[in-house]
Amino acid sequence: MANVVVVGSQWGDEGKGKIVDWLSVRADVVARFQGGHNAGHTLVINGEVYKLSLLPSGIVREGKLSVIGNGVVVDPWALLHEMKTLRDQGVTIGPDNLKIAENATLILPLHQELDAVRENANGGVKIGTTKRGIGPAYEDKVGRRALRIADLADPDTLDGKIEHLLVHHNTLRRGLNLPEFDAGELKAKLVDVAPHITPYAAPVWQLLDEARRDRKRILFEGAQGILLDVDHGTYPYVTSSNTIAGQAAIGSGVGPSALNHVLGITKAYTTRVGEGPFPTEQNNEDGQKLGERGHEFGTVTGRKRRCGWFDAVLVRQVVRTAGINGIALTKLDVLDGFDEIKICTGYKLDGKEIDYLPTNAAEQARIEPTYETMQGWSETSYGARSWADLPAEAVRYVRYIEELIGAPVTLLSTSPERDDTILVKDPFED
Repeated sequence: MANVVVVGSQWGDEGKGKIVDWLSVRADVVARFQGGHNAGHTLVINGEVYKLSLLPSGIVREGKLSVIGNGVVVDPWALLHEMKTLRDQGVTIGPDNLKIAENATLILPLHQELDAVRENANGGVKIGTTKRGIGPAYEDKVGRRALRIADLADPDTLDGKIEHLLVHHNTLRRGLNLPEFDAGELKAKLVDVAPHITPYAAPVWQLLDEARRDRKRILFEGAQGILLDVDHGTYPYVTSSNTIAGQAAIGSGVGPSALNHVLGITKAYTTRVGEGPFPTEQNNEDGQKLGERGHEFGTVTGRKRRCGWFDAVLVRQVVRTAGINGIALTKLDVLDGFDEIKICTGYKLDGKEIDYLPTNAAEQARIEPTYETMQGWSETSYGARSWADLPAEAVRYVRYIEELIGAPVTLLSTSPERDDTILVKDPFED
């Protein structure tokens, strides 16, 4: 039996929530391995809409163990709020079905404030951050001054750790003309929240190892998209973690041999939120139509997404860097009714043809996409559950995408509803 890693193959917002939910029925364990509550996954189950940010998508399914791995940065107050919201919708959440890695880093109020101050500053590069403290928390993690889940269980040691943390942050805050953060206030907040979080703390690496030995199926759930990876994305307009498939091992405490099948969630067109390069962006009627039909607004922030045609160059590059075995193609139905559909098949940089996105941000900004135009379709693909239900032109479009990116379509999603999915190959049977 295979364990499956789900990653976004574009800039996020590819529809991972639905696919992970669809796959979670076949899984025993669902594990988040990076990011924080800046992720936004929307699930539609029997007409009920669930919006998740930090919790694994498997939490809405009975009989599944949900795991928040060590690679995730955890805002305990946001987590408790999300848990309450889901409980109000009838979802059962407790220490029996949710575990949080003891060595996961905490997002604190000072991280959130710093994130917002930096993004709102007049100088520097505006990244388009969600201002939720994700980046500053990761900075403290690699700076070896972060507080972690395990620290909540030992309040007697908090004073020294908070003092070490505030040596850095209060120096920074003075430079930003902010008042110093009070150590006593921070400790009081942590002591207050600790009893609500510590029951979920566990050595996640050990739980996952036991699950593997018991031949249970593990679904590793990524957030954002590969093009937002801090190393392999469109830097500096990226998130603060590694979103690439290999992070599933590091961010959950399993060896790379546990990652058997990498499934790249891929939208049938392209979107991104925030700043940064976007070669196929359409600031025209086509882009507006894609956004309106695709309801392209962020689950977490409500921000309008930028829209454009499918970029096969970028997805092909991601297939290689992430080791993607197959893709789940989503939102094909949004293209219904277009007379013509364009696909980016190559780039030109200063008049020279290239087949990848260069690393240099200035060169990325000068990229000119090369398009091929395909005939659209007037029939609907919405809700299709077999290839026979799809318009012939839609099938040709999907097959051409497979050829261009060098990876097969494993799943095809034709609506937000969980069951409107065409299964080509079960990733768990790889």
